[in-house]
Amino acid sequence: MPRTTQKLSKVYAQTHQKMVDDGKPTMVITADFTYGMGLLDFAAANPDHFLNMGIAEQNMASFAAGLATEGYIPFIHAFGVFVSRRMLDQLYISCAYAGLNVKAVGADPGYTSGHNGGTHMAMEDVAILRSIPKALIVEPTDAQMLKEVVPMIADYNGFSYIRFFRGEAPDIYPEGTSFTLGKAIQLRDGTDLTIIAGGRTVADALEAADQLSLKGIHARVLDMFTIKPLDEEAVLHAASETGLILTVENASVSGGIGGSVCEFLADKPHPPVIRMGRGDVFGEVATASELKAHYHLTAADIVQKALDGLSLEKPVN
Repeated sequence: MPRTTQKLSKVYAQTHQKMVDDGKPTMVITADFTYGMGLLDFAAANPDHFLNMGIAEQNMASFAAGLATEGYIPFIHAFGVFVSRRMLDQLYISCAYAGLNVKAVGADPGYTSGHNGGTHMAMEDVAILRSIPKALIVEPTDAQMLKEVVPMIADYNGFSYIRFFRGEAPDIYPEGTSFTLGKAIQLRDGTDLTIIAGGRTVADALEAADQLSLKGIHARVLDMFTIKPLDEEAVLHAASETGLILTVENASVSGGIGGSVCEFLADKPHPPVIRMGRGDVFGEVATASELKAHYHLTAADIVQKALDGLSLEKPVN
């Protein structure tokens, strides 16, 4: 049955409005990205909580650091590529190294950049920002998670990065679901393999698990929505209880969720680990669905990788 969807940028704007109404000292700042983030109405209604700095992403990051020293909680917005590549030095030194409470939001990561093309395709953003010490990195899966975790991230004292698609996203979690930063959510139980997914790949992982069950293969599905810090306990349980780990992410296989899982398991007995994501190539121009297929991240691709991986019987020591 097809899942209902919600536009995440709309839910995101509503979430910021609620935080303002609740008295949080947030400041929403964009780099000429007000319309793109669906924040026009928020900007008009909350002039004391909004600023458009124009196409000046690096200055925006430094300005946010100054606001944080004055007690504000700044959320800065740009495409994921500009947050991770263009602002890196300012985020690292002015925000994270200084121990300031700045929240960076990267829109349309990975193949969701669609026709904006390779220049706007943030596949390496996780790898870049995961290297910042003590950074919190979160990729909300759906509207319910988004509206719950953004206020939690506001309350988290430190540099944070949120990556998410602005458009229609399938509903995964029912109203009232609670979340804990740093803790993966088990959406399916299984003993044959574990699929660790995040963001846009979660729905495909669930569909793949359903298809595998028809073949008598029981897949555990973990939503690793907090990319850093990694939920090591969930990964360790998966490594000890299932015969294969398959990581699936709308990001590069180098330095993302898959890389983090492999780093953690490197000195521990573990089953085979297969990473799915973009390989060592640059981005391209196409629709999001075409790019997902091009990078072999569809549910059918996940099923095939699982079947291939289950032929690797011996654990890696």
